[in-house]
Amino acid sequence: MDLLSLLLKEAKEGKVSRKQQLVRIIANRAATMRLVSLQQRAQRAQRARRAAEREEEEAPPPPPPPPPVHHSSHNFLNMKNKFFNELGHLPMPMWAIGAIVVVVLALVGCFAFCVYKKCLGGKKKGKKVRERKGGGRRRMKQEGEGEAEGEEKKEGEGEQKEQEFYGKLEYTLDYNFNDNELIVGILQAENLPAMDLGGTSDPYVKVYMLPDKKKKFETKVQRKNLCPVFNETFKFKIPFNDLAGQTLVLQVFDFDRFGKHDVIGEIKIPMNSIDLGQPIHEWKDLDGGEKEEEEKLGDICISLRYVPTSGKLTICVMEAKNLKKMDVGGLSDPFVKLVLQHNGKRLKKKKTTVKEKTLNPYFNESFSFEIPFAQIQKIQVLITVYDYDKLGSNDAIGKCWIGYGASGVGLRHWSDMLANPRRPIAQWHVLQPEEDVDAALKAPIR
Repeated sequence: MDLLSLLLKEAKEGKVSRKQQLVRIIANRAATMRLVSLQQRAQRAQRARRAAEREEEEAPPPPPPPPPVHHSSHNFLNMKNKFFNELGHLPMPMWAIGAIVVVVLALVGCFAFCVYKKCLGGKKKGKKVRERKGGGRRRMKQEGEGEAEGEEKKEGEGEQKEQEFYGKLEYTLDYNFNDNELIVGILQAENLPAMDLGGTSDPYVKVYMLPDKKKKFETKVQRKNLCPVFNETFKFKIPFNDLAGQTLVLQVFDFDRFGKHDVIGEIKIPMNSIDLGQPIHEWKDLDGGEKEEEEKLGDICISLRYVPTSGKLTICVMEAKNLKKMDVGGLSDPFVKLVLQHNGKRLKKKKTTVKEKTLNPYFNESFSFEIPFAQIQKIQVLITVYDYDKLGSNDAIGKCWIGYGASGVGLRHWSDMLANPRRPIAQWHVLQPEEDVDAALKAPIR
């Protein structure tokens, strides 16, 4: 029995009222309609699902996705935008970033310049060796062809002989019997070989006597000249009787500011092979000479201190070691001479006391100079160690210089002093031949 019949029966029996019967009928119908609606929705959803499954089974498989395309230009733009965005978020202004970039570029440029100079110096040296050994110099070739009859076929071929040519030098020799002086004149040179990369040389002539080498002279450097004119005269005070056992050496060098000077050629004249009764004036071909072995002259320790406010420069000569033996007994009597120059003009000079019979003297003597701050950048300090001689002139053991135009340790010591005002800066310096230092001082500062 359905619900409606049940309600009518209950109404006849008087169990429920008419109103209650109507409410129950409406509720029953609403529930029935909701149930039917849910069933219809479920059926439609099931039919749609089945239709979708059939379509998927019947549809062809999808094509594979195309490979990704790389756009380098887009990647570069993205990286650039990202870089500038990061710069915009940095906690510093743009002018500071620009200054940092400029400093970094300057450091990189300095490093590249140092590498370039290093490589250039090596190449220059290598070329000089090749010019000497491999025929880079001018050569005079003599070809001779000999013909002979015989059984061997190789006889009759010409032989080439190569002879290196180093140029020639014009000089004069004379002896002054009144003053016991040998007068050497260096006039000019011709057809010198090119020692530099530019096809030129910077020649100068060194004049000295063997075997003592105590006194050496040098001409001025003639820049970029293969046929230089010197016209310089030098005098050696030697008794005539002592000349027989000595040899005059005329060496032509190529000046190199940043390295060792290279020997172009030389002339050796034994004094016992010439007649000094009359003046000698002649041209002579240069022979290939090896560079004379560099003597160790010793080292000297110098302390520098500068006070900018008062303009006071203090130079302390502390000690020296391993000085060259200058006396017959194998010792020396050293003292130190200081000379201050400004733009090549001598300002002041000072001397230490003489330390007798020692090759390792200890001085510890200070000297003060008044140098305004405006001039300190162009100051040169020349330091010469002499061997004191009571009877004759003092012989220079070695020399070095510090300050404007110096290089290596001399320049670094001066820079350290300026960078640390009021603080003494000590440094060891290697002594060099006096003529080498004088030639470097005469050369123009680059």
